[in-house]
Parts: sequence; C-alpha cells; structure tokens
Amino acid sequence: MLAILTKINKNLVLAIPVAMVLGFGFGLAAPVGWLKALIVPLTFLMVYPMMVNLKLQKVLEGGDMRAQALAQAINFAVIPFVAFGLGKLFFADQPWYALGLLLAALLPTSGMTISWTGFANGNLGAAVKMTVLGLILGSLATPLYVRWLMGAEVPVDMGAIFMQIVIIVFLPMIAGHFTQKWLIARHGQAEYQKTWAPRFPPFSTLGVLGIVFVALALKAKDLVAQPGELLVVLVPLLCLYAINYVLSTIVGRALLPRGDGIALVYGTVMRNLSIALALAMNAFGGESAAAALVIAIAYILQVQSAAWYVKLTDRLFGPAPARAAKPG
Repeated sequence: MLAILTKINKNLVLAIPVAMVLGFGFGLAAPVGWLKALIVPLTFLMVYPMMVNLKLQKVLEGGDMRAQALAQAINFAVIPFVAFGLGKLFFADQPWYALGLLLAALLPTSGMTISWTGFANGNLGAAVKMTVLGLILGSLATPLYVRWLMGAEVPVDMGAIFMQIVIIVFLPMIAGHFTQKWLIARHGQAEYQKTWAPRFPPFSTLGVLGIVFVALALKAKDLVAQPGELLVVLVPLLCLYAINYVLSTIVGRALLPRGDGIALVYGTVMRNLSIALALAMNAFGGESAAAALVIAIAYILQVQSAAWYVKLTDRLFGPAPARAAKPG
C-alpha cells in the first residue's frame, strides 16, 4: 500500500483531479450528508504525517535573515490583501468563494516548499526555515485576518477558529515532534531519514485526496445547477498565483542571492493548502464546501505552476554555481 501511496504522492497533478471527479460523481449518485463525519479523521490523516518531518529547531538558526524577513512580509503584508481584493472583484456576491481564496493565501509554505526549492537548486536551509515560520505565523494570524477582512460577510466565530487551529495545527505539530524524537532515539538519525521519514508524506496525501473527494461530493449538485462555477473559481486563482510569482521573482532577483531568491519564491507561492482545506471544512458552517472547492482547485494550479517554474529557474536566476562553472 505504501508503494501505491508514494506513487500517488508523486503524481498529485493527476490524483487531485481524479479525486475531484470521483467526489463529483459520488455527490450526484448517492446521499452525501454522512460524509461530513469523515472530515475530522481525514483532517488528522492529512495534517499529522506532514508534521512528523517538520524541523522546528530550524527556526532558531541564523544566516538568512533578509530572505526570511522578505518572505514573511510578502506572505502576510501583501498576498492576503491581494487575495482579499481579488475576492471583492470576482466574488462580490459569493463570500464563501472569497473566503476560500483568502484562506489559501493566509497559510504559506508546505513540504512542497522544500521539495521544489531542492529541485530548482535553491537554498534548502532557508526553505526549511520559511516552512516552519510560515506555518506557525500563518496559524496564529489566520483567525485575525479572517475576522478583520471577512467578518462582515461570513459568520466568524473567533473562539471556534482558534480551537480548530489548535486541533488542526498545534496538536499534530506537538505529536509529530515527539514522534520524530522517539523514532530518532530508537533508530538513529540516519535510519530515520532513510527509512522512516519517507513513509509519512504519502499518508498525508491520502488525507488530502479524501478531503477533496468530500468537498466535491458536498458541492456536486450546486455545480450541476451552475456549471460555469469552476471557471468562475479558476480565473481569480490564476490571477493570485501569477501576481505572487511575479512579485516574489522580482524581489528575489533584486535583493537576494540566487539560492535565497529561489527559496523566497517557493516560500511565498507554495501555500499550505492542506491546512487551509482542513480549516475551511472544520471551522465554518454554512457553505464551507464552496470555500473548500476554491482550495481544491488551487491544488491543481499550485503543483502545475511549481513544476513549470523549476524549468524557468535558470533563465530567471541564472544557472546554479556548479553548472555556471563549466569551462568555456
């Protein structure tokens, strides 16, 4: 089973649309109310495995403060307001879609930040630190931003949101940290990295696909009634990612060395859509499936765009030093 899940994890660009189609078909063919009971266990399955490999101690390391400061400035002083503005522009009468767009913009960085930075020969240490800082800061800031920006349009229970953040983020983070320490103490660092660390991300992917399936199943009949909804959601998401890539690339090229600049791009454009999806499905009542639909579609754009950006990295930032040093 692990081999199958690992293969799926490496092909998210196909797996997520398949989960969306299956969920959509199920939502049309069968009763879906009972699926809501699966949201909490699927959330745990999605979040806990990704926390096991998180290196919390990286926050205390120095050496790339400019990159870290610029990343968090883009993540929390720029992109949430871009998402809010796009929501106002495209979803003036659909606040739940606007909420989904905002949630996608408020929770930066994921394990993919590190992976894609590595593929592009960027600064992995800086990417790891951005991942941890972005996750912690985003978790603390999200309830405040949602209340501030969306409180007049959707019901926002601050206590419930903070409680969900604790359940969805901080409890799995603590459990994952102690799981990692126990495995390292039992098997050693080298064995942990070689054997145990790769086993966790595929299970997180299974949770993601489950949540996407549930979100589409719950939204299926509405989508049939309004078949243009997917296009309506896609356009502002394309705008959000395009603005984010352009801004982060300009800042990274102008103010940072190559490796840190690449980490900056992936540390700001890669959103933690798993936690955003879990929060959308757990912390809000009403039309939360609409918010989840936006985030589910963002998965497809995020994976595709990250892969294409790797191919453009050398053109945008110059070749990696090892390749730049070829004799002429």
